[in-house]
Amino acid sequence: MRIPLHLLCVAGGLMTLALATTGLAAAAPATGDVHVYQRVNGYNNETRGKLTYQVARVEGDRITVSVTPDNPEAGRQRTEVFTREGNWLAHEVENHGHKVHYEFAEAYPAFVFPLEQGKSWSIRVKATVPDEQRPRSVRVDGKVVGTERVRVPAGEFDTIKVKRTVYPGDHAFMLSETYVMETDWYAPALGRVVRTERDSRFLDLQSCAFARCEARGDWDIYELVESRPAKR
Repeated sequence: MRIPLHLLCVAGGLMTLALATTGLAAAAPATGDVHVYQRVNGYNNETRGKLTYQVARVEGDRITVSVTPDNPEAGRQRTEVFTREGNWLAHEVENHGHKVHYEFAEAYPAFVFPLEQGKSWSIRVKATVPDEQRPRSVRVDGKVVGTERVRVPAGEFDTIKVKRTVYPGDHAFMLSETYVMETDWYAPALGRVVRTERDSRFLDLQSCAFARCEARGDWDIYELVESRPAKR
């Protein structure tokens, strides 16, 4: 199967990336596809558990995914929605050390194709969160760092490395807006991310009299463990 050209644009031109050593090739998402990731605590490198992402529905550009953890430390049961390019329509976002469900009016710009070396973007999108009537303004500053070959439990992959700084619009009394740092390793051969690192911090002005004002949230690392395509 041919990989769409927009997934292979790097270094300012077209360069074909080698397929992953697993031999898997990108395919259009289908109901029943399963992808399993492990969640690792970046502070101590301990595995917290596994998350199973199963495609529940494919409707036009909307991919609805059921997320099931194998234990509470891995996360919580939820539903997420993506575009075919992997940008979020409904997803958890770091807020002051907690994960909050966001629904985006326009797709969260995790990736802006074509992914060319040095490409950058700064885009604001509106989102709603539970129990708030006013929408939040979320700013995403992204940059394509380059290509990198990485090894995860599912195998070794040629990837495009993308870094983002995210401002989720979660200002609160005595708490600054969270500053989220995300790095994705996107594998064109699979059409998906095989590794993610996500770290966050914010200022807690209530604690300044006793300690440093800066507080940190989870430092999460997600790595692909296996992919099981649905029967086509």
